[in-house]
Amino acid sequence: MSTRSRKETGIRKDTSSKKNAKVISRKVIEEKKLTSRSVRAGLQFPVGRIHRLLRKGNYAPHIGSGAPVFLAATIEYLVAEIVELAGNAAEDNRKKRISPRHLQLAIRNDDELHKLLEDVTIAQGGVLPNIHKVLLPPQKTKNEKDNQSEEK
Repeated sequence: MSTRSRKETGIRKDTSSKKNAKVISRKVIEEKKLTSRSVRAGLQFPVGRIHRLLRKGNYAPHIGSGAPVFLAATIEYLVAEIVELAGNAAEDNRKKRISPRHLQLAIRNDDELHKLLEDVTIAQGGVLPNIHKVLLPPQKTKNEKDNQSEEK
């Protein structure tokens, strides 16, 4: 490493004009502010991480640049849908925190999500409340109700 200082080399940080600018031999070079692919796509889910996982997973020899963006958007949409339905289930049970039970109720009561996740077991999710019709007491029809009221 050279013992010459920044002042001697002509490289110095310009703090007066712009925050992210460097002065190299009296030429101002703008530094680009880095933006993630998630921010550019307007997503919350990490596009870069999904791209890395797709490459490391040996799903295909080449992964296009649009594939992780599309996959991140799809996963984000599905998660938002499930969380919204689970939040409604939690509100119905007068709870403020979503539990695995609320996730289970949300998924099993929605036809499309149930079909997508029919083979998935949610730990601590419980089962849907259901009583078989055979086990229920027989319901009285209108005629039977009218006959009982006439007898009294």
